Amino acid sequence: MTRTDAWRRCWSRAGASAAALGLLVGSSPAHGQSMADRVAATADGQIRMSYAARPGVCGNGRNVSTSRHTDDWEGWCEDGPVRVVLEVVDGQVTDVDTYVGGRWRAPRMETIDLGVVSAVAAAEYLLSLARQSNGRAGKEAVFPATLADSAVVWPELLVIAKDQSRPRQTRKAAVFWVAQAAGDAATAGLEGIVDDDTGDRELRKSAVFALSQIKDSGVPSLIRIARTHRDPVIRKQAMFWLGQSEDPRAIALFEELLLVKR
Repeated sequence: MTRTDAWRRCWSRAGASAAALGLLVGSSPAHGQSMADRVAATADGQIRMSYAARPGVCGNGRNVSTSRHTDDWEGWCEDGPVRVVLEVVDGQVTDVDTYVGGRWRAPRMETIDLGVVSAVAAAEYLLSLARQSNGRAGKEAVFPATLADSAVVWPELLVIAKDQSRPRQTRKAAVFWVAQAAGDAATAGLEGIVDDDTGDRELRKSAVFALSQIKDSGVPSLIRIARTHRDPVIRKQAMFWLGQSEDPRAIALFEELLLVKR
């Protein structure tokens, strides 16, 4: 995790620290504060939060699995919680680090721990960060949002993926995780990204890859793209991922195309 000189600065005013701590740690629903309000109260430093992970998510720190295996043996993998660190410089979140399981180390700089927060509220805040940040933090906020228990994130991920004002890396992260989060329900949205001729080609290629990650319903979409898409690069990308699928429908397409060439 990159550190800048700003992180080595301690808060110089004890009064400001006490006020921020009161807002961030001691606030209650009666204060009417959103998580964004809490984060905005920090000038420089770290903010930590923990929240429940959705079923199937486990980890041993930085190594995170989003689907538990059912083999006879499994390495140490805790069910949660999700632990997120926000790094703030001059009141702006500049980086987001995500862990699952484990425990916090003693902080090395001025740190505010929000404790256990609502998973849904955490996801909403992280998605808002992805929508608004033009830097690294926007991209890094997508992944922890997808880990939150009881949070339906894929509709908002599609909005971010289609928003051409967002940085490419943030949009690519949204495209990748929307496939993991929504499965079959995301297929139409991903196809819309692929078919948008005005869109970024690299983003469209990412959407093709995301379709390849959707079991069953992704294959017909890839076949359609391989047959009819106007961009030969995108058609080739679809053919490549169909070749990785080992799906009988993909093999039938290859056979058909080869017979036509004879």
